[in-house]
Amino acid sequence: MIIALLVLLGCWIYCILTIVAVSRLHERPKPPNSARDSLTLRRISILKPLAGLDDGLEENLESYFQQKYQNFSLYFAVSKLSDPAAEIVEKLQRTYADVCSKLFITGEPPYPHDKVFKLQSMLEASDGDIIVMSDSDVRVGPEFCSALAAEYEDSTLDLVTCPYRAIGGPSLWSRLEALAMNTDFHAGLFTAVLMEGARFAVGPTIAIRRGALLRLGGMERFKDYLSEDFMLGRKAAEAGFGVRMSSYVVEHRIGSEDLAKNFKHRLRWVRGSRRSRPLGYIGQIFTYPAAAGFCLLCTLPLWKVLLPISLALRAGSAWAVSERTLKTPVRWFLLPLHDFLSFGFWIAGFFGNTVHWRGRRYVLKRDGTLQVAG
Repeated sequence: MIIALLVLLGCWIYCILTIVAVSRLHERPKPPNSARDSLTLRRISILKPLAGLDDGLEENLESYFQQKYQNFSLYFAVSKLSDPAAEIVEKLQRTYADVCSKLFITGEPPYPHDKVFKLQSMLEASDGDIIVMSDSDVRVGPEFCSALAAEYEDSTLDLVTCPYRAIGGPSLWSRLEALAMNTDFHAGLFTAVLMEGARFAVGPTIAIRRGALLRLGGMERFKDYLSEDFMLGRKAAEAGFGVRMSSYVVEHRIGSEDLAKNFKHRLRWVRGSRRSRPLGYIGQIFTYPAAAGFCLLCTLPLWKVLLPISLALRAGSAWAVSERTLKTPVRWFLLPLHDFLSFGFWIAGFFGNTVHWRGRRYVLKRDGTLQVAG
């Protein structure tokens, strides 16, 4: 009983910390407006590794061609020319002929992590002072580059990682995953920043000074890690580089997924998280106030008064993260189902060491590195 109560108390404290973390984010001074209006700032190179047709891929990529910032270049990479993503890139290049852009055909990667190989190939050919690595399912506004340039007016800043609002597709499973990202995932990010500062990066969009990335060994240093984004931010922080959460929120268009694909995706997510942050993963038990409250109610019915407190704190933290910060509404009617499904995936994350990604099956090692399954 005492352990159950302590876990529930930990969940309450976590929800309160999340709300405090969000408030601190909103208190941060915004980048100077002068940088947003300049057209002659440092060069920005945007690297986009591609593989296949994501839902809304053309609209996602087109948003980068439509930047108001003039001093930027776009780089795209596919493994082979027959990849349908290549046709979309070529179409956009014809439409936006005045935008500096290049398409690379990289071939099969010499190591398991195809995305990292594509990023390294584009990095070697890029010309920017600021390197932006952005996934194919990300969509941005026309002020994206200007906002990043404004942040880099701070000479102590080397790497920024952009938070993102997840936009689900029409399927139930896609909407549940978007809800998870917009509430639980970002609650963890914001709370971690509050407690220890930004000592990590998240994958959809990362910007880093070229010099810092090269001193870290380039992207090839992270070729064996599944969570190469997290490790990039971690190694940058450990090396003394300035790491920060960006004030710019991008859109992560996760598309529509059926149950099987979604479950594989979420298992990859939790298993990768367990390998990247073993102790932190165990500590995630305190991020499930609704599940903890119901479990306590089932074992100790007389303590039922604690359940409404858990649900209220859960709702408050979800609103603060999703609606106040990411500017996307909480699907309240799906939240109870999501909470228990997410708790189940957390438990499942302790078992198994294989993941499926982009049509391949990988084995995750204890140090977070991966290899192609035999």
